[in-house]
Amino acid sequence: MIPQETVFMRRAIELARNGMRNGTGGPFGAVVTRHGEIIGEGWNQVVSRNDPTAHGEITAIRDACAKLGTFSLDGCEIHTTGEPCPMCLGAIQWARIGRIHYGFRIEDAAEIGFDDRLFFRDFTLPRDARSIPSTESCRDEALALAREYAAMPGRIHY
Repeated sequence: MIPQETVFMRRAIELARNGMRNGTGGPFGAVVTRHGEIIGEGWNQVVSRNDPTAHGEITAIRDACAKLGTFSLDGCEIHTTGEPCPMCLGAIQWARIGRIHYGFRIEDAAEIGFDDRLFFRDFTLPRDARSIPSTESCRDEALALAREYAAMPGRIHY
């Protein structure tokens, strides 16, 4: 009997291969699972959608959330052909996915032209040393907005 993790990863590979061969993007596919069932599928669609956020993991998370009607994927796992980039890792964390299964590593992706290592390094630097400059703007007004939100009765925590 084939382990479920293998079945799920093979589906992610199939999605990635189909998308890659159809010209939608790179070799990245993902499935979100819960209780042994696939609840979301996705593949890299950066090129076809002209959307730099349309990574395989992101499209699988969007699919799973739409099908479940929720923003929380607590209790779910993700199976992805490549180790998640920083954006996808952040999305996985925000979605509350409990486990990541990946095929090839960040270093392997770098060898074929998808080098995320600079992003990982950049995020460890202080703000003023990062490759993209950032400055504070309208802090008092933005803080007032944040405090207004915090004071709203019945707001949904996520």
